[in-house]
Amino acid sequence: MRPAENAHPTPQPGTGPDLDARLTEVARGDQEAFTALYDAVSGPVLGLVRSVLRDPAQSEEVMQEVLVEVWRTAARFRPEKGSAMTWVMTLAHRRAIDRVRSAQAAAEREHKAALLDQVPAYDEVSEQVETRLEQQRVRRCMSALTTLQREAVTLAYYRGLTYREVAQLLTLPLGTVKTRLRDGLIRLRDCLGVTV
Repeated sequence: MRPAENAHPTPQPGTGPDLDARLTEVARGDQEAFTALYDAVSGPVLGLVRSVLRDPAQSEEVMQEVLVEVWRTAARFRPEKGSAMTWVMTLAHRRAIDRVRSAQAAAEREHKAALLDQVPAYDEVSEQVETRLEQQRVRRCMSALTTLQREAVTLAYYRGLTYREVAQLLTLPLGTVKTRLRDGLIRLRDCLGVTV
């Protein structure tokens, strides 16, 4: 080799001004330049992405996403702000971090959903408590009725008998049963605080 050749070595493929020029050509839609750029940066991009993600399949997927983004956004590259390799590797790092964050967010959502499935909904618990309290109030008010009123109300409203059936069961005239039921219901309404 002659000394003149060593003074100006040719740039390595995929580095320095050669890569910057190729990225500029890609910005103009040059597919051959993109092929050369792809060959030069795909290895380093995959290595960086794989170091962040650790999953080979996801790493390859993210690498492809990064290179598609390079093709679509090559016009944003500014050589005065840094080299093409730095720009591409920054895109790759950001995309890999986004994938990690997305996976973490999905895992957290699944964990929260699993916890919600285990814990009864607040409304269910509230409804059960209200129902029990209401049942206790009704029992207390029923105990305040006379024995005859309580029997008539229980037969008619808890067992579903008609007034005539209640009268036959208690061996009382129908009018008496109706009066006891009416008086019993009025006392229950007053005890429960129901307004008409």
